[in-house]
Amino acid sequence: MADAEALILRAPLPSDEPVARAAQAALAADGFDFGLRPDGEPWLAYLDRLDREHRGEDLPPGRVASTFLYAEVDGRVVGRASIRHTLTDTLCVEGGHVGYAVLPAERRRGYATAILRRSLEILRARGVGPVLVTCREDNPGSLEVIRRCGGVLDPGWPSSRPDGDAGAPLLRFWIPPA
Repeated sequence: MADAEALILRAPLPSDEPVARAAQAALAADGFDFGLRPDGEPWLAYLDRLDREHRGEDLPPGRVASTFLYAEVDGRVVGRASIRHTLTDTLCVEGGHVGYAVLPAERRRGYATAILRRSLEILRARGVGPVLVTCREDNPGSLEVIRRCGGVLDPGWPSSRPDGDAGAPLLRFWIPPA
């Protein structure tokens, strides 16, 4: 867990393209993504889009201002965070304020907890709170991370998928302001 204390969140760099592509492939096997579009968007255009999304400029319909960061420990990328500055009706159902992923080879080292904690710090600095985080019921690792970070299950949330998806039910957690 000592490595997790050294975890930093940082913006993707022009030199990160090979790392991002490898991370995308590693997470795809688990049904997650690393944030890359499948349409082959050129890397520098992708970085420019992330910067515009951070500033809340030129957002497509349904998108909100957001901050996308890589989680790094000792110079290696171990995961990522997607931090939404506000919520839409869709994000209230699935996604919430924070999405995170840890690369399969880096799991069980406390990185997901560190990513969520650092994401909460960023949101709190923006005046956001309470923070909504969603998780599928069949993801015990993420459920524990959310609880460890102060997440409280939304008791008014339905236990079945509101979108009719046959997958595991989604749970909503609220993390109170510090």
